Amino acid sequence: MAFVFVLVYVICLGRGAYAQETVLAPERAVPVVTSASAPTLQPSPRLPLVRSQQPDRNLPIFLSAGELSGRPDLEVSGQGNVEFYQGALFVRADRLHYDITQALVQATGQVRLEREGTIFTGPELLFRVNQFEGFFLNPTYRFAATQAGGQAERLDFINDQRLVVTRGTYSSCPPDGSQDPPWLLSADRVRLNMDQNEGIAEGGVLRFFGVPILGAPVLSFPVSDERKSGWLPPNYTFDTRSGVQLGVPYYWNIAPQRDATFTPSIVSRRGFGLESEFRYLEPEYSGELRLNLLPGDRLTRSDRYGLNFNHVSDAIESTQYGLKLLRVSDDDYWKDFPRNIGSSTPRLLLSEAQVSKPFGDWTAYARAMKWQVLQGTDPLAKFEAPYERAPQVGLRTLQSVTGGLQLTVEAEVNRFVNPLGTLVPTRVTGTRVHSVASLSRSWQNPGWTLTPRLSVNTASYDLDQTMTSGPWAGKRNATRAIPTISLDSQWVFERDTRLLGRSLRQTLEPRVVYARTPYRDQSGLPVFDAALKDFNLNAVYAENLYSGVDRVSDANQATVGVTTRWLDPSTGGEVLRLGLAQRYLFATQRITAEGTPSTRRLSDIYFEGATGLIPQIMLASSVQYNPEISRAVNYSNTAVYMPAPFKVLSLRYTGVRNATEQISVGGQWPLYGPASGNPASDPLIRRMSTGGSCTGTVYAVGNVNYNRRDSRVTDSLFGLEYDAGCWIGRFVVERLSTGLSEANTRIYLQLELVGLSRLGTNPLQRLKDNVVGYQLLRDRANPQTTPGPYD
Repeated sequence: MAFVFVLVYVICLGRGAYAQETVLAPERAVPVVTSASAPTLQPSPRLPLVRSQQPDRNLPIFLSAGELSGRPDLEVSGQGNVEFYQGALFVRADRLHYDITQALVQATGQVRLEREGTIFTGPELLFRVNQFEGFFLNPTYRFAATQAGGQAERLDFINDQRLVVTRGTYSSCPPDGSQDPPWLLSADRVRLNMDQNEGIAEGGVLRFFGVPILGAPVLSFPVSDERKSGWLPPNYTFDTRSGVQLGVPYYWNIAPQRDATFTPSIVSRRGFGLESEFRYLEPEYSGELRLNLLPGDRLTRSDRYGLNFNHVSDAIESTQYGLKLLRVSDDDYWKDFPRNIGSSTPRLLLSEAQVSKPFGDWTAYARAMKWQVLQGTDPLAKFEAPYERAPQVGLRTLQSVTGGLQLTVEAEVNRFVNPLGTLVPTRVTGTRVHSVASLSRSWQNPGWTLTPRLSVNTASYDLDQTMTSGPWAGKRNATRAIPTISLDSQWVFERDTRLLGRSLRQTLEPRVVYARTPYRDQSGLPVFDAALKDFNLNAVYAENLYSGVDRVSDANQATVGVTTRWLDPSTGGEVLRLGLAQRYLFATQRITAEGTPSTRRLSDIYFEGATGLIPQIMLASSVQYNPEISRAVNYSNTAVYMPAPFKVLSLRYTGVRNATEQISVGGQWPLYGPASGNPASDPLIRRMSTGGSCTGTVYAVGNVNYNRRDSRVTDSLFGLEYDAGCWIGRFVVERLSTGLSEANTRIYLQLELVGLSRLGTNPLQRLKDNVVGYQLLRDRANPQTTPGPYD
């Protein structure tokens, strides 16, 4: 019966169908349908694929051809553009014979087999449909997952998850004329196991423009983006302090939630080393351990190591905890191995343990922290380290109480000790018990908000040394309590307007904050964690000039400011923002950063602005202006030009009067070749759509930081990227200052074979961290949007 169904279907497909003339009985009279008015089925050049979650063998078979013949329920043969369908399986050939009893397809001529995007073509195919087994002679193939493929003498299908390729090749590049593609992986025999995500190549050799660059008797590799245990491509780098470093990583896929990587390496000037990384991701906790060992460093004649361990729990029985260990072997480690530190402060390494647990509206927490201070031998480069907390125990809450009042409380006990490496080993140490509490009430209405607040900062000190000045001179214990009252009023006005021909919505947001804090003499108390806040649009409204607990500035002041924004009403996006604020003092301020009373009535003026109003350009600026000297004392100006994907230029100019002045210039820009911003000229898109040869675009990428005050380049990074569509080459040079007269230069060289792997040392994270708006060349499907003014 299956043959009858196929035959009827083919006849209908080839000749069309029409309804016979029919006349119904008078009691059910309807308009007579004649052959002249009957609908006609039109031939379709190709049947649609039937997608189903069921196995292919449980689905019906469709067969079409220019000429069909056969025996019912036994076999059927087709000639002339034969097409065979079953579920996601499609076969096209010049000639095809299907044995129904054995579900066996024999196809010759120009044979094409497709399944779920993967394509095989060749002159002869023998294939059992139900078992998905058989062989293909002299096939070419392209895999959907990688958009890469090759040719072979023979391809054997073991089942729907396993196949064997005999004397085959693999590449994502098409050949240029009669020559081989730019990169080509060839092997005597390749076994692919999709279930285990494993490919094993025997006698594999990787060639780049005909030159062997990697080879082994047996190569193991993943066949998809899934993880797989095995050796990874080698990485290599060069820097001026260590020389050439070569490493061969081994990846161990321990479990879906755990893995490890071990990289034995050799450093030309130092000796043999081992880099290890272990990661785990459980439902309630996760972590990462990195250990870098270099025993017997030939330059320093010592054992070198770097340890970085992070562990966090989301919530185990409502308790959260975390552990961080960051340690290195010596003070010069950050200079010799900067990429192994894993910290934004490479000379100040933090290790800490912390735990927290909620109790209703309250949260209890504890922490212990310890610093490793890398001072070095240069006296001009030494710095004072912060205190260690051993331990810190506290309670905090944020809750609503009667009558709309909001209560916040933070109470802590801290033990402050000096870390090893502090410049002043006799610096005062001791225990502090403090509480910072506030009670506020907020009235909110459309267009305005009014918030009065009462806060109290209380601290009690038990020191290891006696105080030498102030009210507590000669004593080791002191207690003080400082209240603050404030009133915060904010308003928002809106109107529709037009700017540069655009319909926008403008807001006007004035804000006034009054604060009153009485003077309390704090001159003899230690400074464990207090620091003067940066002057910005948030800090200018703050009641206290200092962060931390140990210093509270006296105040009888009002801060007045206004912000205006232009918004796109259709998206809500901010097109332009301008802000201005200044503090007015009604009385002399006696607690100041300079240590002397300030009689100034007007503070510095803070201004900031940001806009994307000009197409393809983002601008941002912030200025702290001193009206007494009519000068800007702190400023930051940024401009980003991004006309298209993979085209970005940035300029940043920052400075602090009489301290520092720095210029930063960076970008990513095509120098030669098709512009990647135009999809029609994109090398990858053109190669995939037309099968043309790999053509390339050269990009320049980099960033330079220049210190005008010292007239020197502090840090710089420059590189070239060549995108040939099916392979990418990267050459990057990075120079990092490690002192006023010291620097370390590192060279990154990477070859990315699209659809296979990356060889060499990866500079991509350094490019992302240092170049504003940098975009990975393979991210063509989701080009990065224009960066914000503060990105």
